[in-house]
Amino acid sequence: MDIRGTRAAVTGGSSGLGLATARALIASGGRVALLDLNADAGAAAVAELGSAASFYRVDVASESAVDAAIAAALALLGGLDIAVNCAGIGTPRRLLGKDGAMPGDFFRKLLEVNLVGTLLVSKASAAAMQRNTPNSDGERGVIVMTASVAAFDGQIGQVAYSASKGGVVGMTLPMARELASSGIRVVTIAPGIFLTPMLAGLPAEAQASLGKQVPFPPRLGRPEEYARLVQSIVENPMLNGETIRLDGAIRMAPR
Repeated sequence: MDIRGTRAAVTGGSSGLGLATARALIASGGRVALLDLNADAGAAAVAELGSAASFYRVDVASESAVDAAIAAALALLGGLDIAVNCAGIGTPRRLLGKDGAMPGDFFRKLLEVNLVGTLLVSKASAAAMQRNTPNSDGERGVIVMTASVAAFDGQIGQVAYSASKGGVVGMTLPMARELASSGIRVVTIAPGIFLTPMLAGLPAEAQASLGKQVPFPPRLGRPEEYARLVQSIVENPMLNGETIRLDGAIRMAPR
């Protein structure tokens, strides 16, 4: 799919991987609706990105909020060709910690945001994409989901996070198979250790230490590298139903 002239929705679009993706899509000639909880960051992102960007405050774990945000984006953009799911949370917590056993609500919250939220945005986007006129390859849309290397080699304290991201990986192939008849592709990216806002708050020494765990290149991943892979997925019609690790060959240790 040629990105020029496309219309995209990016969750978590006000910072980190989402903002980098929005920048890349707009630089390639697309228009982007940023879906995020942080209204101040959303306003700053739109100010940076210009008229090709719009912002919608939304909690991705709320079906009604997601549906309303996608509907508003559709009204402005006139359709939807690309959906990129970057919204997520990653608070660590042990199953059995010093303060007792993990509360069920903690586990549910991570599942609701990371897994259910991804499903809600993807299905609302797919419903909109179905109405598109197919291009010369028969494509009507592309959905990109974000998992994590924790889906495969989660660390101690990541039971909830790994479960939520493993669920995203598990949805990828069946979703791609189901939407194939509509000409909609589905691909998941599983990033390793990336310089997201959460890690950016760490001291430089801590960032360097984390980066040295990556075989090559021995550094933290850059959000623009995630965005570059999103571009490749959109532009390459044979990428479908796959989860791609973007991790510098890292395999996470138990802790």
